[in-house]
Amino acid sequence: MQFGQIRRSSALNPGAILLLVLIYSLLWFGTLNYRHLIPSDEGRYAEMAREMLVTGDWITPRYNGYKYFEKPPLQIWATAAAFQVFGMGEWQARLWTGLTGFLTILFIGFTGARLYSARAGWLGALVLASSPMWVISGHMNSLDMGLSAFLVMALCSLLLSQSYESKTTSRNWMWACWVLMALATLSKGVIGVAIPGMVFVVYSITAWDWRIWKRLHFISGTALFLLITAPWFILVAERNSEFLQFFFIHEHLQRFTETTHSRTGPIYYFVPLLLIGFLPWLAQIPGAILLAWKERSSKFSSGWLLVCWFAVIMGFFSLSQSKLPGYIIPVFPALAMLVGKYFDKKLGPANLLSLSWQLQVLGFAFLGVVGFFFLSDISKQARPDEIEAYAQYTYWVIAALIALVAFSLISLLQGKRDGLASITSFASGFFLCAIIAGTGHETLGRAVSGIDLVNQVKQSIPKNVNFYSVRILDHTVPFYLGRTMVMVEFPDELEFGVNQEPNLWLPTLDAFIARWKEDQSAYALMVPEQYVELEKLGLPMQEVGRDSRRVIVKHPDTNSTSSQ
Repeated sequence: MQFGQIRRSSALNPGAILLLVLIYSLLWFGTLNYRHLIPSDEGRYAEMAREMLVTGDWITPRYNGYKYFEKPPLQIWATAAAFQVFGMGEWQARLWTGLTGFLTILFIGFTGARLYSARAGWLGALVLASSPMWVISGHMNSLDMGLSAFLVMALCSLLLSQSYESKTTSRNWMWACWVLMALATLSKGVIGVAIPGMVFVVYSITAWDWRIWKRLHFISGTALFLLITAPWFILVAERNSEFLQFFFIHEHLQRFTETTHSRTGPIYYFVPLLLIGFLPWLAQIPGAILLAWKERSSKFSSGWLLVCWFAVIMGFFSLSQSKLPGYIIPVFPALAMLVGKYFDKKLGPANLLSLSWQLQVLGFAFLGVVGFFFLSDISKQARPDEIEAYAQYTYWVIAALIALVAFSLISLLQGKRDGLASITSFASGFFLCAIIAGTGHETLGRAVSGIDLVNQVKQSIPKNVNFYSVRILDHTVPFYLGRTMVMVEFPDELEFGVNQEPNLWLPTLDAFIARWKEDQSAYALMVPEQYVELEKLGLPMQEVGRDSRRVIVKHPDTNSTSSQ
């Protein structure tokens, strides 16, 4: 894509685009380190990476010392590598999600520019870069962003492979699609290839385009896919005979068809998440989908494939018996590309937008102002000991609302003479609103993270002592302490791991009490209510640290001066 092409199709010159991308990247990556890790995903995957690095076992994933086969290890590998190079910390733990989320925005822009126009690519990237759920997910240490990024980049590679007349270039992009599906599979399992497969089937039926199957390079693509995915699956199955049944039956088939994971929800569960996650651009979705429908033809239709991608993912996970918010993250880039193309057509050569756009911008400016009247509601759900934290978060919300209102008003002023600049300002306001509100969550999340409790006790705890987790699985304290814990009675999501190695945990509270009396150098983590219960039983304990959610105790005979 030449700079001249950008100039002809966009009111923004290359220098302005580069400056905006630079500012965006600084805000995107610069905020990764501000917040402490929060349960459960952030602490879990950081701790798994820490354990992988410390033990040197890059094949068998473990969590809190127990085998953990719920997901493949690609993100754990990447995070462990980041810890090795940059040290332990919050931004290192979030680097993989931040990087994959950012690169997907760029890839959406590139694909839109290649398929439609430079302006459509820029607009698609703007839409995704300002979608609240994409922004927040890109700053959370969760597997959903990495999976979504590779799935979407596989989708883009497929679209690009169909856009080139050169057989060699088309084949290379199709090979890239297979490689990216393999990386998606190593990120979160067979869903990395199942979703594209379902989308291809639905697209072929609804567009009556069966020729696409002849252009997928099945044989060579499958070879690439297996070359990347098979080694780990073979090695982990060789070392752990229980892996295959748990991973493929329990974690895939039963997760979709049964309610054993207690993550159920109504069939409309994802609708509110879609509305909130794509909030600034909801009004453009119907027009974008209608445009894609009208442009269907006997030839390959990229727009309709994007619609099928959106519909299949929403439908599949809505029917599933396991529902979590992150499952629908892959739909946002597809919608962004559709909306980018729709905006490009609406702008036309005159670069002007209709009155409906002005009303939309004005409406969001009004909603931003209304938000100031509900600030007092933020602290209504606060625990008594966290009211001050919620009060501090109110200031972040105020800053977020100011950004939203200010940029909406700027967009409104620009709308009559420069539609592209108006859309850019509107997107900037929503990005700033999301990044400010998300970053400010540290005022609430700090207490949840347990970092202050760890700072109280970490230096005084000897290295070689047993640390028990009594009827609780805390997802962040182990990472910040830099040590695993022996589970007591309630294994939570580590049930599979403790069943495989029953000698590594204590199945009853009575077993813990007996062990505690013998293990006179031990420490334990528990909730305050559990501490009171054990205190009533006369268990010898000395409290060494406490926060609003946890208590850390040691055996009274523990020698606190042991070597560190």
